[in-house]
Amino acid sequence: MKVKLNQLVPGCIVLKPIMAETTTPLYKEKTVLTAEDIQTLSKFLIDEIEVENVLANGEKFIPSDNGLGAEAAALMETGDRFKDRYMQAVANYKKVFQEWAAGTPVEMECVRHILLPLFEEIVEKKDVLLQLHHYSTKEDYLYHHAVSVGLLSAFLGAKLGYEKGEWLKIALAGALADCGMAKLPTSLLTKNGLYTLKEKHEMRDHPKYSYQMLKKRPEIDGSLLSAVLQHHEREDGTGYPLGVRGQKIHFYAQILAVADVYHAMISERKYRKKKSPYMVLEDLAKERFGKFNPRIVHVLVSQLTQLSVRTSVRLTNNRLGEIVFIDPMAPTRPMVQLQTGEMIYLMKNYTVHIEDVLLS
Repeated sequence: MKVKLNQLVPGCIVLKPIMAETTTPLYKEKTVLTAEDIQTLSKFLIDEIEVENVLANGEKFIPSDNGLGAEAAALMETGDRFKDRYMQAVANYKKVFQEWAAGTPVEMECVRHILLPLFEEIVEKKDVLLQLHHYSTKEDYLYHHAVSVGLLSAFLGAKLGYEKGEWLKIALAGALADCGMAKLPTSLLTKNGLYTLKEKHEMRDHPKYSYQMLKKRPEIDGSLLSAVLQHHEREDGTGYPLGVRGQKIHFYAQILAVADVYHAMISERKYRKKKSPYMVLEDLAKERFGKFNPRIVHVLVSQLTQLSVRTSVRLTNNRLGEIVFIDPMAPTRPMVQLQTGEMIYLMKNYTVHIEDVLLS
């Protein structure tokens, strides 16, 4: 029988191969669907499939009109609820950013009210960090970037051992690092395509503007200001606006630098497509002994790849599988068991990498 995706329950048996934009079926005939499988199907925007009229346990399958089965719904609910709160935070941040552009000063109490509940939540629900690339849009990238850098900075600060008060401060620095963008011409922020050399120099002034906007607030201390001013500085001295290097860069700023570049690379921009989280983590790992603090990069890479054990993934060849083993020496290239049962070790096959992580 044909059923809508939201009528499926764990235990449904596939009657006909399920195809998407893939050369091989996502799920073959006689596959017994799990809650995770149903979630995976939703990622491919599949509306309906054909299943048998009995479940794997022998009970008759009577499609419900009430939506997802309880187990599948429970898996999706956590991510959906977080996304709703995230999207609301982005919308609220956009409003205050527009007020800053009109000349309104930064009100820290308002910023805290918008962002702190989300930051406190991320340490307990860290799996959603691998979904940030699904949330952001190129039209509202600036606002998504602020919230996401705050989230990533909170996560990194906590995993680096800071107390809650400190990692929340780091998170606020991450979210406010680009507030100075409000002082740049709108035409520059909304431009389609690459910037000219002159425009690049204009854009590189935004950390100074952020610093100037925030230093007027008596409740903001020097460590937060340093993080905001220096978040585009690099270990080798090639950053901006000051061109400082190494230990002259505040450690908070070094955290923000990693969070900032990670989210920028996983996000779709007006002038380039987004990369998958695993590709970006691999790129960062290669750069860690040059431009970024290697300890911070290691924490990000190791923590996000730890999240992915037993997680469903889509590879660059459009095949689906599940991560079954992670080599600590190469965490971005795990061993994946394909739906066919075949094992593929990405460490030994550099023509393929993880394109997307399919999380609940």
